[in-house]
Amino acid sequence: MNTAPAPDSTEVSPYVSTEASPEVSPEEPRWLSDEEQRVWRTYLQATTLLEDHLDRQLQRDAGMPHIYYGLLVKLADSPQRRLRMTELAMYAKITRSRLSHAVARLEKSGWVRRENCPSDKRGQFAVLTDEGLAVLERTAPGHVTAVRGALFDRLTPQQRKSLGEIMRIVAEGLEPDEAGADLPWLR
Repeated sequence: MNTAPAPDSTEVSPYVSTEASPEVSPEEPRWLSDEEQRVWRTYLQATTLLEDHLDRQLQRDAGMPHIYYGLLVKLADSPQRRLRMTELAMYAKITRSRLSHAVARLEKSGWVRRENCPSDKRGQFAVLTDEGLAVLERTAPGHVTAVRGALFDRLTPQQRKSLGEIMRIVAEGLEPDEAGADLPWLR
């Protein structure tokens, strides 16, 4: 039985203002309006459920989490199926430590190997192996079916376009260009 309130529930949190106040003192938080709170909670529920759905599909079909699948895809799309570890961390939007752990697990499975960078003794490449490519090719049909069924087949063409535009704006806002930005792959 699902006891969680529906995303459009009228239940209001004590931490949320029921009225957005346009004039707020600098010390006072800009609380979310009721509509913003409903959108935010719906977003959290949907993204959590979507990630869980895709993780379960990939664990069932290939014994790997969604993040590992994304790493294999990026390596497959890269020239010579290889990429500097720092670039791979930037693509995956994860810390270098988390990437190192993920690549170690993928190495253990025989799907990726590391190679030293000849021009930088501290740098390494992650390289997709033939076995890793074969796993990706076997897993991709089920994964695209899961993505389509959970997301794209439920949306109209206009909704897909709007979703893409919204996510681009959000991503751009979270990836500032200025030096010193606190981004995962720089940690």
